[in-house]
Amino acid sequence: MVIGDIYTKLLEAYTQNGSLQFGKALHAHLVINGLARRTHFASKLIAFYAECKQLCHARKLFDKIPKSDVRRWIVLIGAYARRGFYEEAMCGFSEMQKEGRKPNKFVLPSVLKACGRFNDFRTGEILHGVILKNMFEFDSYVVSALIDMYSKCGEVEKAKRVFYDTADRDLVALNALVSGCVQQGIVKEALDLVVEMKADQGLKPNVVTYNTLIAGFSQEDDGAMVCKVVELMHDDGLELDVVSWTSIVSGLVQNFHNKEAFDTFKRMLDDGMCPSSATISSILPACANVIDLMRGKEIHGYAVVMGIDKDVYVKSALVDMYAKCGFIAEAEHLFSKTCERNTVTWNSMIFGYANHGYCSEAIELFNQMLREEERKPDHLTFTAALTACSHAGLVQYGESLFKLMQEKYGIKPRLEHFACMVDLLGRAGELEEAYDLIQSMSIEPDLFVWGALLGACRQHGDMDLAAVAAEQLAKLEPESAGSSVLLSSLYADASRMLRRKLRRSSRERCREIQWFFSCLVSTDTPNGEENALLSKEERQFLLIQEANPARDDEMKLQNPSVQEE
Repeated sequence: MVIGDIYTKLLEAYTQNGSLQFGKALHAHLVINGLARRTHFASKLIAFYAECKQLCHARKLFDKIPKSDVRRWIVLIGAYARRGFYEEAMCGFSEMQKEGRKPNKFVLPSVLKACGRFNDFRTGEILHGVILKNMFEFDSYVVSALIDMYSKCGEVEKAKRVFYDTADRDLVALNALVSGCVQQGIVKEALDLVVEMKADQGLKPNVVTYNTLIAGFSQEDDGAMVCKVVELMHDDGLELDVVSWTSIVSGLVQNFHNKEAFDTFKRMLDDGMCPSSATISSILPACANVIDLMRGKEIHGYAVVMGIDKDVYVKSALVDMYAKCGFIAEAEHLFSKTCERNTVTWNSMIFGYANHGYCSEAIELFNQMLREEERKPDHLTFTAALTACSHAGLVQYGESLFKLMQEKYGIKPRLEHFACMVDLLGRAGELEEAYDLIQSMSIEPDLFVWGALLGACRQHGDMDLAAVAAEQLAKLEPESAGSSVLLSSLYADASRMLRRKLRRSSRERCREIQWFFSCLVSTDTPNGEENALLSKEERQFLLIQEANPARDDEMKLQNPSVQEE
């Protein structure tokens, strides 16, 4: 084997494994031997550094490649898009155009992928025009990327039009359209499309096609259709692979069929299938859902034996599982030992702190995440931070985070954010502010938002707002009696407080009358004059007291709350 081929193989291996130190050592070796400037090796090194998230190194290498070589743009933009740096991919494409380079069929799929992830429909349509102008619509990868872009932007009908307008429809384009339909929740339509293409054009689906359908029906909790797709797989001579099993397990867990998920995972092992890191990270949330720590530890041990416990998604799922089971110390230990942390890892630990009362630790960890530029917080990160603020009563800080989320990170508030804010304001007794926030919402409030307000009204005894919240809850969930029970409980509490107040007032008035009566007696006031000085209700009250002096004691025995009073 030629020495250049050995270097190429090593770079590809280091890229796949993310071995930054070994890759840097090989880079140094190539520099010493004068090979690093060659376009072939420079391209491989750019891909390697992008995979290891070392964007600065990737860009430096890119700038050293001669501008006359158009392949450098293909390598850089492709590396960015593959690793998920879509903003950088779009910026690179803009720079490429400013340099006078025209888009080609090699760079367009990467840019279209970035458009889909950014939901940049307008740029995607412009690129569609470029594709038609340059007759790239005959390239299957370009067509597939165009279908994927339209699907991710929610334009499934346009994606279908691209597919049906393609003269040579292949399996790559079909799988892109099926995936798009599933992402938009029209899984049955995707299945009909597969059946149609198979019957009319003899386009036989592969495992990828069927796995996409299995994942879609599993998410929709449609077990009958999952079985039907598995039967179609068997009819085509295909068997379930690890992706198929993982999709089924994931769907069961997300729909809270935890026992069925454990049974399916066991069947998978019994069939001799080796679970992947995706399988482990899918089944661990079921342990958290049912607080089954023993089973969670067993799966943790299995992951260690299989050598996949270092995977970032497995680590994140383990942190989440231990935190939800109440083992915060174990979650902290795993989190601290995780070298590569993604947003899910941070969110799991912040949520774990917030939900178990470690509010200051949650806020501190959230601030630490903000200081690290590599990982940006998402909507779940702010949900966790706002939850911690609510439990700790940090109203001003919570309001500042709510503002920061929108202004700096461009995250539009979701229902869960509004629910956290209403709960935060409600716990602090700022009920009018909480209600004003609900009134200003750009989206329709849900059960959790109104439920947070109703709970706060009960805590602070606001009958008027409680009635409004209960009415809205009844509209949203008419079959549930929860809001009515809570409102009735609130009325009962108010009624009990009113009776206590009236009873206290009656005792005080009784003592006043008795004192006045004793004064009259001591001054030898005649009975007729004495009674004339009292009102009709006061004379009746005295008669009742004289006739039944032990009535108050009986009431205390019958009502413990009165006895305490």
